[in-house]
Amino acid sequence: MQRRTPRIAEEIEDEFGTVTRYRRHPNGRGLVATDASVDPTAFIAPTVYIESGARVGRAVRIASGSWVDREAIVGPHAEIGAAVHVGAAAVVGENVRVGSHTKIGARASIGAGARIAADQRIEEDAVLPQQSAFGAAA
Repeated sequence: MQRRTPRIAEEIEDEFGTVTRYRRHPNGRGLVATDASVDPTAFIAPTVYIESGARVGRAVRIASGSWVDREAIVGPHAEIGAAVHVGAAAVVGENVRVGSHTKIGARASIGAGARIAADQRIEEDAVLPQQSAFGAAA
């Protein structure tokens, strides 16, 4: 007889009293809202939060302390550094590399293949083209 492990959800209440249920992602153990979509091949570090309605694609790597906000999209094969905030409804394209401690504003769009250096701030509604470099050392 095979024993099944129960699915355990964790509930966290925000400052407005809204309760969000999270489950641990099997690859990395990061917290994923129960209504978010994260590909099983993605690595979500244990201290990462993926919020409601967010989508994380195939083979994505998200480092510790990062936060993917509500309705944000992280495309396939993207790499998100440590302590990065991907703003609400932002889009991070395929094969994008985002350096640690970067803040991506709400509704910003980062094109496929773009490279974002560490410690950058991408403004709300900003559009970065494909394969661009932002904040690279000269």
